[in-house]
Amino acid sequence: MVASSLKLQDLIQEIRGAKTQAQEREVIQKECAHIRASFRDGDPLHSHRQLAKLLYVHMLGYPAHFGQMECLKLIASPRFTDKRVGYLGAMLLLDERQDAHLLITNSIKNDLSQGIEAVQGLALCTLSAMGSAEMCRDLAPEVEKLLLQPSPYVRKKAVLTAVHMIRKVPELSDIFLPPCAQLLHERHHGILLGTVTLITELCERSPAALQHFRKVVPQLVHTLRTLVMTGCSAEHSVSGVSDPFLQVQILRLLRILGRNHEESSETMNDLLAQVATNTDTSRNAGNAVLFETVLTIMDIRSAAGLRVLAVNILGRFLLNSDRNIRYVALTSLLKLVQSDHSAVQRHRPTVVECLWEPDASLSRRALELSLALVNSSNVRAMTQELQGFLESCPPDLRADCASGILLAAERFAPTKRWHIDTILRVLTTAGTYVRDDAVANLIQLIGGAQELHAYSVRRLYSALAEDISQQPLVQVAAWCIGEYGDLLLEGTCEETEPLQVEKEEVLALLERVLQSQMSLPATRGYALTALMKLSTRLHGDNNRICQVMSIYGSCQNVELQQRAVEYNALFRKYDHLRAAVLEKMPLVERGGPQVDEEAKESKEVAQLSEAAPLPTETQASKLLDLLDLLDGPSENAQHPPPLDPTPGDTLIHLLDLPCAPRPPAPIPNLKVFEREGLQLNLSFVRPPGTPTLLLITVTATNTSGGDVTHFICQAAVPKSFQLQLQAPSGDTVPAQGGPPMTQLLRILNPNKAPLRLKLRLTYDHFGQSVQEIFEVNNLPVETWQ
Repeated sequence: MVASSLKLQDLIQEIRGAKTQAQEREVIQKECAHIRASFRDGDPLHSHRQLAKLLYVHMLGYPAHFGQMECLKLIASPRFTDKRVGYLGAMLLLDERQDAHLLITNSIKNDLSQGIEAVQGLALCTLSAMGSAEMCRDLAPEVEKLLLQPSPYVRKKAVLTAVHMIRKVPELSDIFLPPCAQLLHERHHGILLGTVTLITELCERSPAALQHFRKVVPQLVHTLRTLVMTGCSAEHSVSGVSDPFLQVQILRLLRILGRNHEESSETMNDLLAQVATNTDTSRNAGNAVLFETVLTIMDIRSAAGLRVLAVNILGRFLLNSDRNIRYVALTSLLKLVQSDHSAVQRHRPTVVECLWEPDASLSRRALELSLALVNSSNVRAMTQELQGFLESCPPDLRADCASGILLAAERFAPTKRWHIDTILRVLTTAGTYVRDDAVANLIQLIGGAQELHAYSVRRLYSALAEDISQQPLVQVAAWCIGEYGDLLLEGTCEETEPLQVEKEEVLALLERVLQSQMSLPATRGYALTALMKLSTRLHGDNNRICQVMSIYGSCQNVELQQRAVEYNALFRKYDHLRAAVLEKMPLVERGGPQVDEEAKESKEVAQLSEAAPLPTETQASKLLDLLDLLDGPSENAQHPPPLDPTPGDTLIHLLDLPCAPRPPAPIPNLKVFEREGLQLNLSFVRPPGTPTLLLITVTATNTSGGDVTHFICQAAVPKSFQLQLQAPSGDTVPAQGGPPMTQLLRILNPNKAPLRLKLRLTYDHFGQSVQEIFEVNNLPVETWQ
């Protein structure tokens, strides 16, 4: 059987000549049988040939695990031809998950101690490719000795192997610290590049190594300046840029060494300015060096002028014809907009032009950056640009664009009228894409602006008459017409064009909303309530409204039916109470991130009133309210007797109160996660009536420049607990401190055992999918005791 085995070239030719997959499998199965037989017979002269064929079969995706032990035999062979194939087989067929890889540790150690460069190179390549943590610990002294060997070939391989060892076992960093300083003086390109990479790995994993290598910053600066100004050998130049790979690696190392270190940053400031001004940007290699220079400038404590230069380089990247370079520039500017807002603002026109890029990823990045650039001085111009983009942007960007415009308007609106007009335009253009809280926010805004009630109701009536397909717009319009319908008919608003509206027209429009197939049940509920309110706002006969309520009294939707029945009862049984029940809502005080001058003045007045002593009667009544609140809304609860206005009697009555259990102290909140502006906080409540129940509210806030989308929070507890996750308030955490996202966790702890919580977060941020899994062990003892 062995004699009829094919040579490697013949096997490749026969496999490539197979016309079907079945023929290919037949050829491979037949040859694998020959290879197995050869391994069993122990043919030492042809073992490396058989293993070579098996490796080719493995590269095609067929099982080849039965050749693992043959690899070990060939590695132990004294012949170089056997060792070469054996080490290649070990790199392909062995890994850390298999115990067999530990059997070659002694063979690698023996080969490293030999003086044959080719054999040492094979052993080092294998160790760097599949060496486990145990192998790295055993062989680290041998690799350290080879770092100072006279052969450049062996030293280069040893440096790369040391990089692998540090990644596998970071505690080995002390072994490789002394040779690195000496290797930095090497002029060999491969050794110098590997040494810089090794020092980078050491500094990222060891604070002691970071402090140690800050002494070599001047040497690194000198090396990079030589590369930039005088260049090196032509064989390492790429498109006229002198050794860009080494330049990029040195810049990365300088970024790590200069981070949060004033002296090191000062040493490299002049060099970074030279690299930024002398690098050719006509080729991609030069752009790579420039981009790494920008990252280094922004990460160290660089001068203000140097940071402006870095932002200007990114601005030039935005004008590049390569879409990848423009995407990198937009992503980098988005990260810098918080720290260097004024410098990034200079490139706002170019960023806005990128909104209309045909590439969806570029357009999304430009949208995120444009929203981050909005402030109080440019809110009108930027909002106009974003609204123009909203009208023609792809559907997958409309939700983000609409939400971003609403948030920007809420934070930086110059006037309430402009704020209302902006929201109305967004609802008219992309009403179906806005967040769920947009309707409530606009209703609250209109309700708090008494001087704009007539203007708002006329604008909304005109928009509703033109289009009833945008459900959020229809809901706001129905609420506003029901609340301020009398102002609509008066026609006294001077800020809009004259509009003559009759009562029948208003009722017909609301009935049209009720009958439309596009109207959601919630929208029909708004319309029903609006009709009911108009029965007190508009003068005349209400038979038409009563008829509509009677029709919806038998509606299939339970909520609409209940609402219509209750309104019918108001007409028939409690008509004398209808005007009082349906009177206008009081002015709503708007709260949010934007605080206008009136709010500031009212806050100051409130502070002054708090500083002044309150009347005794007011103090007593507030004490009663506080006791009622703590005792809960139970109907059978006995209220304490009314307090006497005099201070002395108040104290006596307090002492006469029945002894009640002290309310539990509030449980402190806990911050459990923070990354790139996204923060997760836990707040705790234990209901007094159920001591074994714990309510945890997960609150996610986002202070970065980009929205956190597709946010999912999952939790797990030990088996002795019972966990129930409520639905979250949404899956998007708006940028720049927008409304937080909340989710309620109900945990039942019948044994009152110490609580441990494991959380998994998945979300998209700055175009990247992120998944974080962590355990919360530092929960307050009040959550379970």
